[in-house]
Amino acid sequence: MNYILFDGASRNALLPFTYTRPVAEIRIGILTIREKWEKYLGYTTSTVTEEYLNEKYPMVELEENIMINASYLPSENLITAIQNLQPKQAIFYDEEPIAFYVKEDQEVDFDSYEITHYDEEVFTVQYTWDIFSKNEQAIKEDFKLLTKDRDSQPIPESNNVIAPEYIFIEEGAVVEFASLNASKGPIYIGKDAEIMEGSLIRGPFALCDQAVIKMGAKIYGGTTVGPYSKVGGEVNNSVIFGCSNKGHDGFLGNSVLGEWCNLGADTNTSNLKNNYAPVRLWSYETESFAKTGLQFCGLMMGDHSKCGINTMFNTGTVVGVNANIFGTGFPRNFVPSYSWGGSGGFTTYLTKKAFEVAKVVMSRRNIEFTEQDEKILEHIFEETKTWRKSYE
Repeated sequence: MNYILFDGASRNALLPFTYTRPVAEIRIGILTIREKWEKYLGYTTSTVTEEYLNEKYPMVELEENIMINASYLPSENLITAIQNLQPKQAIFYDEEPIAFYVKEDQEVDFDSYEITHYDEEVFTVQYTWDIFSKNEQAIKEDFKLLTKDRDSQPIPESNNVIAPEYIFIEEGAVVEFASLNASKGPIYIGKDAEIMEGSLIRGPFALCDQAVIKMGAKIYGGTTVGPYSKVGGEVNNSVIFGCSNKGHDGFLGNSVLGEWCNLGADTNTSNLKNNYAPVRLWSYETESFAKTGLQFCGLMMGDHSKCGINTMFNTGTVVGVNANIFGTGFPRNFVPSYSWGGSGGFTTYLTKKAFEVAKVVMSRRNIEFTEQDEKILEHIFEETKTWRKSYE
């Protein structure tokens, strides 16, 4: 069977992260959503996404296909239900399709389908804040999936360890003179990753392949540090997708960073309002601030965005793609893509300069800034012009 992951209705509510990737490429827990589905299914998948992303994330359609809504995360019971689908059958949760069977070039009309309503608990990623607020659960689920019937590398004796049975170290990882407390949730340390001496780690925590925790870092539960990222200072319940740096002191809490981001030394995010009121977060869908229902919510930063030293982010700040923020004071709590400046005002960050930086940054990880990447980012520049009208 051929499995295809589609973006679904939540795509716009997951901006700015879905400007540069399909929903399936969002990292929550240890793995991306795509990686989770492929682990459960035992098959590779392809993608239905926005047209401008198709070249980088193409769809592969065969004679018989099952389409899966990428906003839903897999479970054993859901996998069984999906694998049992037959032609003209679909699985819905409330009014939204989770999965359906389709033949090549078939026009889908759900009125002609046999609909099964899935009535078990589902794990969904519907909004940007779901990524960090549900990350603790996602780490626990991925930990079970990745470590089943496997043995961890030995935990070096120099470490101070609580609940070692819930700590898993992959081959090549280096962990010395750190404090690892897995009593509240598992700790996963990926291949060739490193936790430097003096670090304090409390689970649930995921350090993905070749990522680094700097000396003396304080990492609280519900945190994921994606592949090739470097993290120091204090971090609480945050998700870093990959290839991003928060290498120095400063606080990051209840936040999500995309790929190729960099936070300057002593950058701090506020994750709690002074009046303890629920946080509102910028919505690209409604062009207004949406209720999150959360008391704690920090920074949502899209791919390739960066900030200078001593930057201060207010509670519930959204930063788009390829923004560059610097200077004193708090910048506004919605910074559009391709913005250059800070609390004193912004100008447009031109693509030529942005791409020059992207090429240098990516080359440091031996990753090429491709023509596909350039086309995607050019499209985002044009699509997000409306948010920069005040200074273009």
